[in-house]
Amino acid sequence: MLHSSESTLHLTSLSGRAIEQLAPTFATLPNTQHADGQYRLRRYSVINYRDGEILDTGDSSFVQSEHYNHFQGDVVRQFEPVLTSTLQNDAMKELVSLFVRTNDLPNGQEIEIHQIRIAAVYDETEVAPEGVHQDGFDHIALVGVGRQNIVGGDIMLYSGHKEAPFFKKVLAAGEVAILDDSRLWHNATPIRCVDEQHEGYMDVFVLTAKGPKNALHS
Repeated sequence: MLHSSESTLHLTSLSGRAIEQLAPTFATLPNTQHADGQYRLRRYSVINYRDGEILDTGDSSFVQSEHYNHFQGDVVRQFEPVLTSTLQNDAMKELVSLFVRTNDLPNGQEIEIHQIRIAAVYDETEVAPEGVHQDGFDHIALVGVGRQNIVGGDIMLYSGHKEAPFFKKVLAAGEVAILDDSRLWHNATPIRCVDEQHEGYMDVFVLTAKGPKNALHS
């Protein structure tokens, strides 16, 4: 595991078995009617992690403030939930447990799970249409699950909105970047197909959580 001296970034990884379980679940991701819905296929669920178990809250509506998302801010976005078979498999428990342990989150922590496939449908397809941004949380995990026939999609991290990135990396399958969203900004480079005769895509999980102080005042 690599981590910064200020503990704002941790790099770690999932087991090979976990990726083998999680990768096939992206094949059923639906398009949405949102502004990015034709190229960012997504499922979304809110869970509680209590006593080592994943408890689905049943909430699958997502909204970000315009302050954080100038692309789709203050818009309530309804997504189809992450499949129960995905939420309850051993691989997801491994991922959520890793996220909770790394951030020292309390028992019963609420965690939002985004399962996303970014399809390379344009000459250059934006992975993060909002650009350099924060998401309004304390803890974020960016999880590489799979890449098919693409270049690009490098994760970039910044100490400030106007600064150059201090970190840039393609997350290979199983690699996990856990960052302090309240202190770092992030972005990603666009993706494009290597062979335009075949589909290209990038599969990721994004986990987010608020710390106890923020949760009380959210």
